[in-house]
Amino acid sequence: MSDKVIIFDTTLRDGEQSPGASMTKDEKVRIARQLERLKVDVIESGFAASSEGDFQAISAVSAAVKDSIVCSLARANDKDITRAADALQAANAKRIHAFLATSPLHMAVKLRMSPEEVLEQAKRSIRFARNLASDIEFSAEDGYRSEMDFLCRVVEAVINEGASTINIPDTVGYATPELYGDFIKTLRTRVPNSDKAIWSVHCHNDLGMAVANSLAGVKIGGARQIECTINGLGERAGNTALEEIVMSLRTRKDYFDMVCAIDASQIVPASKLVSQITGFVVQPNKAVVGANAFAHASGIHQDGILKNRETYEIMRAEDVGWTTNKIVLGKLSGRKIGRAH
Repeated sequence: MSDKVIIFDTTLRDGEQSPGASMTKDEKVRIARQLERLKVDVIESGFAASSEGDFQAISAVSAAVKDSIVCSLARANDKDITRAADALQAANAKRIHAFLATSPLHMAVKLRMSPEEVLEQAKRSIRFARNLASDIEFSAEDGYRSEMDFLCRVVEAVINEGASTINIPDTVGYATPELYGDFIKTLRTRVPNSDKAIWSVHCHNDLGMAVANSLAGVKIGGARQIECTINGLGERAGNTALEEIVMSLRTRKDYFDMVCAIDASQIVPASKLVSQITGFVVQPNKAVVGANAFAHASGIHQDGILKNRETYEIMRAEDVGWTTNKIVLGKLSGRKIGRAH
């Protein structure tokens, strides 16, 4: 039986951190409802403590969404966690997502805390969060650039305190697939209670490898949750693209042997809605959701497609929400295709 991969969508939180991509409360609710139609497992709807607007948006999404888990981000402190719990009150199923940096650089420069202080803060915050919700995720910010021995101690401690999901982000997009997959695998091997939590990956696309790294975290590392966004929206170069993850798992099921609950026919509607609301145009050659993703201009390709679509298409356009594929007549089509039409 294939393993299930949990799809955690953070379009409304990390995606909104794209400069210029801010969304109103009503816009977040519209996107959340589409994410629910898409059958996303977890919808991270904002960062409750960051602003009153985010708090209200999370509250509105919590009231609107019935099937997906609704999540709020929080720094690993009592004030943020309380604010997150308050915003999530109306949710049928809720998750508090607490994060704390664990890399030497972030601890020294940003937090100005010693490793031991970070360890104690992580433990206290998860202990506190468990009093407010049963579903707690802990993220070790800049986890991939953290020291393995220290990260193992932190993860073991927060699982003991009740964290049910452990996220190891590649916060700055520094990872490469094999190394990131091995990193997650090593952590899971060395942390004694690793089997008591679901492991999650959250990768940024600064080197263009977010999707590959996330899939390696699952296939090599053994993670079973992938954090991603519609259209790969996100800070700097963006996040792991949900549509690419989902269609990779489906198209290469022979290799990954994993499934997710996503209704792929809702991918293009979700992409178009997010693009319309944020004003971020999807590049034409973007995988799965780009306007040219199922368009064919070369005469050789067109001839093959007309004979059998599988000659040049590994997915069906209709399966992800397009009406059909496209034959683009032009100077590259050749005389044979021109006569055929």
